[in-house]
Amino acid sequence: MYIEQGYKGKIGLWKYWIIPCSFIGFMIFNYVLTIMSPINVEDSMKQMIDALGSNMVLIILLLPLAIGLFVVLGWTKLVHSQTITSLTTSRNKIDWKRIFFSFAVWGGLTIILTMIGVYISPEDYVLNFNLKPFLILALIGIILIPLQTSFEEYLFRGHMMQGIGIMAKNRWVPLVITSVLFGLMHLANPEVEKLGYGIMVYYIGTGFFLGILTLMDEGLELALGFHAANNLVGALLMTADWTAFQTDSIYRDISDPVLGWDVLVPVLVIFPIILFLFSKKYQWTDWKERLAGKVEPPIVQKEVKPIDLNDSLIEHNYPKSDTNG
Repeated sequence: MYIEQGYKGKIGLWKYWIIPCSFIGFMIFNYVLTIMSPINVEDSMKQMIDALGSNMVLIILLLPLAIGLFVVLGWTKLVHSQTITSLTTSRNKIDWKRIFFSFAVWGGLTIILTMIGVYISPEDYVLNFNLKPFLILALIGIILIPLQTSFEEYLFRGHMMQGIGIMAKNRWVPLVITSVLFGLMHLANPEVEKLGYGIMVYYIGTGFFLGILTLMDEGLELALGFHAANNLVGALLMTADWTAFQTDSIYRDISDPVLGWDVLVPVLVIFPIILFLFSKKYQWTDWKERLAGKVEPPIVQKEVKPIDLNDSLIEHNYPKSDTNG
């Protein structure tokens, strides 16, 4: 079972508090600065892009999170004395086919849905493609975005999921806590300022979706692939002046966004369909146990020392057998 993989390291519950609390503290600090700033997030992003260029701003946004991935992995290896494989999956080795399959499913679906939107409402989009800046963007994105998304997965669905699960001794508490915190992490995003707090339904809903993927599949692989596809394909394909990633993408959304019922479509329609698809492919069963069951330490089998016949005879004052005949 995935959460129980945390028992394979040196258990010390304090070890699970340091990185999450540091990251959450940084997020709170960033959010306070955002709401207290006299300049709104959209204008602040525009000023940075005008001064540094969109690709350099993207690097500035992604690099700290990419470094964070190695901090989490290093902490797991050096402090927890736990293998990266056991932080990633309950399988004997990381299943890269799962990662690539999930990436292909969501990446392909994102492209299809985006192009349908462009076809239905062409007035809302402009072709933004410029080969040289796009190639630079693609290089930056392919290197840094999977590191950024993997950091978030290893932190929330890996490190925190296992730690909270071991503390709570069940699965539903870490699922709820990590999903809500994952959503709240996006509070300082320009999308929230533009659309309002209702967009948090999407972010928290995505957190629950990724958490369910992790618990049902007993590993991070599907969540890693999905999250990387979501951010990478999104950054390359579509941008807008009010999104977190403002890039030299193929298309630019110039519409005036309005928060509506469509924010519920991914959470209530698309994500359940993907869960159904994965459940059939990977033959998931026992949903209640995997999502809400108990978390218990593995039973350690005591080593049985073989009986030495001569020692047994000595204990009972019998003479030793003469092995020389």
